[in-house]
This record gives sequence, C-alpha cells and structure tokens, in this order.
Amino acid sequence: MTAILKKTALAAGLICTAWGVQAQTVTLKVHHFLGPQSIQHTTMLGDWCKNIARDSKDRLKCDIFPAMQLGGTPPQLFEQVRDGVVDVAWTLQAYTPKLAKLEVFELPFMMTNAEATSRAAWDFAQKYAQDDFKDVKMLAIHVHGPGNIYSKSKAVTTMADLKGMKVRAPTRQVNKMVAMMGATPVAMPVPQVPEALSKGVIDGAVIPYEVAPGLKVNELTNFTAETDRSYNALYTTVFVLPMNKAKYDALPADLKAVIDKNSGRELSAFMGKTQAGQDVPSKKVFEASANQKISVIPKAELEKWKKATDSLDDAWVAEMTGKGFDGKGMLQTATDLIKQYTK
Repeated sequence: MTAILKKTALAAGLICTAWGVQAQTVTLKVHHFLGPQSIQHTTMLGDWCKNIARDSKDRLKCDIFPAMQLGGTPPQLFEQVRDGVVDVAWTLQAYTPKLAKLEVFELPFMMTNAEATSRAAWDFAQKYAQDDFKDVKMLAIHVHGPGNIYSKSKAVTTMADLKGMKVRAPTRQVNKMVAMMGATPVAMPVPQVPEALSKGVIDGAVIPYEVAPGLKVNELTNFTAETDRSYNALYTTVFVLPMNKAKYDALPADLKAVIDKNSGRELSAFMGKTQAGQDVPSKKVFEASANQKISVIPKAELEKWKKATDSLDDAWVAEMTGKGFDGKGMLQTATDLIKQYTK
C-alpha cells in the first residue's frame, strides 16, 4: 500500500512539474537604439510583442528597452543577443561584419520597395547566410524605405552638387556610394546626426523620411532631395532581429511554435512595410517646414548616378568571391528575388 502511495505521489509530482513547465511565463528583454516614440518601438517591436503574448495566452511577454537603456552601444546589440545580455534586439546589419552577405541589398539602386525587398532579404538569407546566424535565432530581416539626401547650405539636384560636401552615411556600401558621387562620407550611427549637423561636422545626411523628424533633420537642414519613386531607390539599409539561441532552445515546444509563427518572411515584410509606411507622415513634417525645400531627382539624372556607382556591384561580387562564396550568383539571386516579390 505504501509503495502504491509513493508511486501515486511521484506521478502527481511529475504531472505538476510538467504542468509548471508548460504554464511558465517567459519575459523577453528586447533592446534597441531608437527612442520610445519611434515606430520601431511602438509598432514594429510593440506589435510583435503583442502578437506573441496573444498567441501564447500571455505566457510570452516582453520588456522593450529603447535608446540603449540596458547599456552598451548600438554596434554591440548583436553581441548582446548572442551572449545572452538581452533576449532580442533590433539592429543594423552594418554593425555586424559577419553578416556582410546581406550588404547586397544595400548596393545602390537595388531596392524597389521595402516590403518586397524585405521578403527577398529573408529568402536570400535562408539560402546563403545560415552559417552567419548559427549563434542566434534570427526572427526577421528587413529594410527601410527609400533614402533621401538632406543638406544645410545648398540643394542637391545633380551629382555635381555633392562635390565637397561632408555627408553622413549609415553603412559601408552607402559610404562608398557617397564617395563615388563626389562627397566626403562620414560614418556615424543615426542618433549622432543632430549634433553633427548642428556643429557643422557634416553638411548633410542620407536618411529615409521615416526617422528624420525624430532627429530634427527638418529643423537642422534646409533642403531635401528625394529620388523619383518610379526608379529603384538610391539606397536602403538592412536591419536584423536576432533572438538569443539558448533562450529560444529553453522554451517548451508550444512557445517555440509561437516564436516560429511570428518570425520569418512575413514578419520581415511587416517590419519593412511598417517602417517605410512612416515615410508618408514624416514627409508631411518636411512639407510643413517653412525652411525646407523639397526637390525630386529625375530618372535622367539618376541614370548618371547609377552609372557612376555601378562598379560597386562588381566590387561586392569580387569581395564575396574572394571569400570563397558565389558572389555573382548571390547578386543575381538578390536581384531576382526583389523582382519576384515586387511583381
């Protein structure tokens, strides 16, 4: 009788333990470098957190920390995820050299629109960049809307207008592009742009509309040059959303399924579309600024810009090939995927 009671108690204990594991609540620390009013904080990451809470019946929750509140610098965000300092981070590919294959989407005039190009970037990564992500669980890869050129003292309407200007650029490829068009590129994280503009460290910056009002670019510059939107974008920037691999692996199967459901190609597309969607209200801020003059670079001029920077594609292919990858095939795949999803 005693043996039966012991077995019953043991079985009950195992059931309770299993139920406790199944019912555990997991709170993810999510870190990023923009402010709490940014679309990235409120909607892109905010909606993702709401969705995993809904799908897990509130067993998965988030604490989102904006503006590097948990310490470190923006270039350290990927490492913070990898090392378990945080559970999830939203960051730039450019801050993580090991993700250089994704630079193909930052080449001049590659992007059509953010939603299509984000889907393409996710698919491209599944084919070519799995080894680069082996230390994390990658949730999304996306791009922002078309980049513009903002300047303080003169309008940019032709490539010649860029000559001699010090222009902030966000990534390695965009820095090269800016230099090839005659300007002096100045690399810096986007939060540093306002101070750099106000102190004259830079004469202008390349940034999408979406983030510019939050940086007071509409107040710190006088001219905006956007490209003809029927032409491929001047440039874009690749962002990644990695999750700590050990954190993901420790989740029970049903919570892993929730994460899986809320990651991948469609999350990438959502983030790209949402970020680019903020371009519309942000442009209105510039249109309402008395000191701003907005000009559109026409296709004929953009053809000259494209011709001047075409060798960047070849250089990227040569760099990838030199590392033992199929650089030519990678460029072609990226181009084909963008066309496929743009249709």
